[in-house]
Amino acid sequence: MERTLAKEARQKAGCRIRLCGWVHRLRDLGNLTFLLLRDRSGLIQVVLEGKDHPELRLETVVTVEGKVVANDKAPGKVEIQEAKVEVISEVEYDHLPLAVNAKEIKEGLDTILNHRVLSLRSPLVHGIFLVQQEIIRAFRDFFRARGFTEIQTPKIVAEGAEGGAEMFPVKYFKKRAYLAQSPQFYKQMMVAAGYERVFEVGHAYRAELHNTTRHLNEYISLDVEMGFIRDENDLMAIENEFLRYLFSVLPETCGEELAQHGVELADPGEIPRLSVREAQALLQKEYGKRLPAGQIDAEAEKLLGRYIKEKTGSDFLFLTAFPVAKRPVYAMPMEDEPALTKSFDLLYKGLEITTGGQRIHRYRMLYDKMQAFGLNPEDFGFYLDTFKYGVPPHGGFAIGCERLTMQLLNLANIREASLFPRDVERVIP
Repeated sequence: MERTLAKEARQKAGCRIRLCGWVHRLRDLGNLTFLLLRDRSGLIQVVLEGKDHPELRLETVVTVEGKVVANDKAPGKVEIQEAKVEVISEVEYDHLPLAVNAKEIKEGLDTILNHRVLSLRSPLVHGIFLVQQEIIRAFRDFFRARGFTEIQTPKIVAEGAEGGAEMFPVKYFKKRAYLAQSPQFYKQMMVAAGYERVFEVGHAYRAELHNTTRHLNEYISLDVEMGFIRDENDLMAIENEFLRYLFSVLPETCGEELAQHGVELADPGEIPRLSVREAQALLQKEYGKRLPAGQIDAEAEKLLGRYIKEKTGSDFLFLTAFPVAKRPVYAMPMEDEPALTKSFDLLYKGLEITTGGQRIHRYRMLYDKMQAFGLNPEDFGFYLDTFKYGVPPHGGFAIGCERLTMQLLNLANIREASLFPRDVERVIP
């Protein structure tokens, strides 16, 4: 008999089927035992009569054969009767470190992450990564449909795209290399190679010492780069369009998982915008918060998120026109105010999830900018030489996938949105 998944059983009422999964919950009523079976698709109730069945414990892996019978009170509105159960993999624990079958895991985050495989069996936790899967799928579908080519760039690099010391060194034969902070240089090079529009779903690495609820040292970056743009407004427009698409498809592809987390998605509409200068003036006026020129800290992001939500109803806000000193060397300066760049961040519920902007596409301007930033252009020859051969006006952005997942599902810590998080303390499991 071929295996049937729990969610498929409803279509087989009256038939005998075979199920495989884990014992999620047991309720012994003497001559009746109710077994809640869990597989990758969900839960289904199994009714065992008498005592002529193997001893069962939570998380035992079993196979069940029985008849599908309608029951409006059971998960999926069906249950399995006349059932026979067979243990196919026993458990060997004294006690479960996590309450996998609870509606919500009450144990602390360290315990959850130390027992990550077990915690991922919880339907609530399991659902986080089904949603994340659909975010990534929607990202791919949206940009492929608009003429973007998916690329995969190196994660071992000679120099950092963002500069600074926030890089993980790697012993690379007789040389020193680094884990890539970003695919930035390669995205631009692929635009210059004639692909014009590219995107990537890949890991990025930041050797930051921040040990906060919003930082990871390894994360999934959803990167976009496009050529022949007019300016940064084209980039904000296409990201806005993507988010509207994402929020329209997620209820269709993972509505049950969103409901588990109490999330109802609404069309983001036209995302409001503020320049950094305007945002700083607003923060000072509304909240008495003063910041150094061009700087927006974590508290400021939360305050801006609250203000925009109250005034416009939007969960999103584009911050624009960051100073040259606050952006990487390749950021394009504004023609009418060269101290500012054609760049932006996107805040979602008071947290930055995107950084982007127009890039410099002229060789001499980029060469001079590198020198002004104290960089040696010769160290970046593989990248800089690209601009000798004609590169169109271009730009892009990167969305932090775990941050987007975290904010969308209202999670308390970004580690909850990472399968096996890497931070300043954690390299296992």
